Amino acid sequence: MPSIVCSAQASYKKLPGLLELTDTHLQWTKAGDKAPSVKVAHSEAASLSRSKVGAAQVRLKVGLVSDEAGHNFTFTSPQAVALAEREKFEAELTNIIARNRAAAPQQPPGPTVAAATPVPSTPVTPRPPHVGTPARPTPQLSRAPTSRAASVASESRGPGTPVNDPVHDFRLRKKVLLSNPELAQLHRELVMGGHISENEFWEGREHLLLAQAAAESQKRGKPGQLVDPRPQSVDGEVKIVITPQLVHDIFEEFPIVAKAYNDNVPSKLSEAEFWSRYFQSKLFNSHRASIRSSAAQHVVKDDPIFDKYLEKEDDDLEPRRLREERVDTFIDLGATSVDHEETGNEKDITMQAGKQRAVLPLIRKFNEHSTRLLDTALGGPAAKRRRTDSGDERLAQLDLEDLHDNQSSAGILLDMQDRQRYFDGRAASTADGGDAGPRVDFREALRQARSSTQGWSANLSQLRIDKKAGDGALVSMTQNVATRLDVKSRKHDIPESLFRQMTTCQTAANEFLRQFWLAIYPPPTESQTLAAATPAQKAAKAAKMIGYLGKTHEKVEALVRAAHQEGVDPARVKVAMKPVLDAVDKALEYWRTKNAKGPR
Repeated sequence: MPSIVCSAQASYKKLPGLLELTDTHLQWTKAGDKAPSVKVAHSEAASLSRSKVGAAQVRLKVGLVSDEAGHNFTFTSPQAVALAEREKFEAELTNIIARNRAAAPQQPPGPTVAAATPVPSTPVTPRPPHVGTPARPTPQLSRAPTSRAASVASESRGPGTPVNDPVHDFRLRKKVLLSNPELAQLHRELVMGGHISENEFWEGREHLLLAQAAAESQKRGKPGQLVDPRPQSVDGEVKIVITPQLVHDIFEEFPIVAKAYNDNVPSKLSEAEFWSRYFQSKLFNSHRASIRSSAAQHVVKDDPIFDKYLEKEDDDLEPRRLREERVDTFIDLGATSVDHEETGNEKDITMQAGKQRAVLPLIRKFNEHSTRLLDTALGGPAAKRRRTDSGDERLAQLDLEDLHDNQSSAGILLDMQDRQRYFDGRAASTADGGDAGPRVDFREALRQARSSTQGWSANLSQLRIDKKAGDGALVSMTQNVATRLDVKSRKHDIPESLFRQMTTCQTAANEFLRQFWLAIYPPPTESQTLAAATPAQKAAKAAKMIGYLGKTHEKVEALVRAAHQEGVDPARVKVAMKPVLDAVDKALEYWRTKNAKGPR
């Protein structure tokens, strides 16, 4: 029997059923049937798409190698649960499709099995998730959905490219372009316009792809807020929105609720009845993260099921759950309680916890929550992480890296010609006394220093600073700021169409310059790059970019003529485009000089 990776309640052709993904097939079984009506092998999956964000129905479409239309499934669970289920299916199917595209071409499997005319039947109520004491539901809702499941490899990727290579990942490239409209516009003009290839465009921009991959690989930590669902009164009824993430947080924060769930659902209570009665019970009221919850105790109801799981208030002087691990000496507030016996060391009763007994359960609840939060961040309970308490290790805690001096760098080795002759010359000059320098008479220097400081008090009192220099600097800065504000507030009189043409010309020229110098200079070695080009390919690329750059002056002249026709001063266009033209002339001059020296 194949193992089931994930399953969910889903309808197919408006008929309810169960959608399952095994380690070999994706299958859908109509409610009431034993054999699956739709069965798709992993190797047959070719594409994936989903409904838009916020759509009324949560849908997932699987395209096949032999049939682009594929199969459409609609998840029938509540909205939050359906989204989590679809995310799980999408993540698994995306990896399967990526493996199919990265693998060598294979013979297509047999046709997909589907029922010709399924008979309608009564919809089946979605099954509640089984929750055990050690295993709790963990729906994943943190990842933002995308318009299409485009995480598979691009068709332009080579057959041997690994799927987890961020530099060649089409999905990362798409996300970078969507997050940067200006870069996307440049990509449309140059790549889609046929001026440069896709790999040439991303050469030198690998850091953007690596940064996007790093941002996606970061795992979101557990929120520090204490789980405290806030009920809302609507038409006299207390309503709380239940999500899979909220259920997971409640079970993790309050294990007694998970035990009550396992004991009573679905044998005694349905899932809806369980949560409705829980939020009106004394058990929920005792879990509230506020001392004000005690004021609402007179409105909660007695519940024969949940009252069995009530715990005694933890308001004794000693907490019910004592810390298992020993506190580190350097952070133990009671470590010095026996010090200074000769002068006395009475306890500060003003800071004694428990003077108001009703506050103790809330304080301990916050402490337990903080402990769980730290254990989650550090990777386990402190008792398992603690090392042997030896003297050297205790002192090692005081050895902070920030207190060490920065290690001086050895620098870059200077490659000198005739290095030995240079040092031999230095040694000879030192032996001849050439570097001895002038001798200083220290007594004379001391006498001159004393004479220069005589009468310093009177000279200081007579010092008068001319205000003209300071006033002039202040007036100059004020005028500069006023001029900038005036220029910023004035509406530029260049037409939008002409300004857009100028921006396009400048952006394209900058990209051609970047591509040219990338072909001339050696590639960086400290970061991941695309496939290295051969010298012949670099020379051809540089010649191609020079051809584009040679037309920049013509494009600028066309912009000048267009400005004259629009009634704009042509000199303004020339001034705006002069930096680009200077950079283009520099590249053209370098290319001419290099080619002139080549045949020699």
